[in-house]
This record gives sequence, structure tokens and C-alpha cells, in this order.
Amino acid sequence: MEEQTKTEETQGAEQSACVSETKETKKASESLKMVAKMVLGGVLILLGLGAVIGWWSSLWIVFKGCIGLFLILAGAITIAIAKE
Repeated sequence: MEEQTKTEETQGAEQSACVSETKETKKASESLKMVAKMVLGGVLILLGLGAVIGWWSSLWIVFKGCIGLFLILAGAITIAIAKE
């Protein structure tokens, strides 16, 4: 009977070790994914800044072209709110 209890304890310890290894592996995997996402985000920000600086004159033209549309939209929203 004592041998069976020891065997059960050994199996429980092995399962516990296996579960902790799985948790550690999962945690490491999640950390790696987070680091990869952070690096990708940083690269995209740098590319975006480069695009804005490189195409500033074109961006300025688009911005000036959108001012009128933005004002029309703001006026329509203001009238819709005033009617309520």
C-alpha cells in the first residue's frame, strides 16, 4: 500500500513539473510574441515618419484639399445636433 502511495506522489510531482514547464513555455512564447509586435510597431512608425517627411509637399496638398470637406462635415453635424 505504501508503494502505491509513493507511486501516486511521484506521478503527481511529475505532472506538476510538466504543468509548470508548459506554463513557462507558454509564458516565454507570449513574451516573444509581444516583443515581435513591439518591434513591428516600431518599424511601422519609422516607415510612417519617413513617408510623411519624404512626401511632405504631397501631404500638404491633400490636407489643404480636405479642409473644405471637413468644414462641410462639421457644419452638417452641428445642424444635426441643433435639430435634436
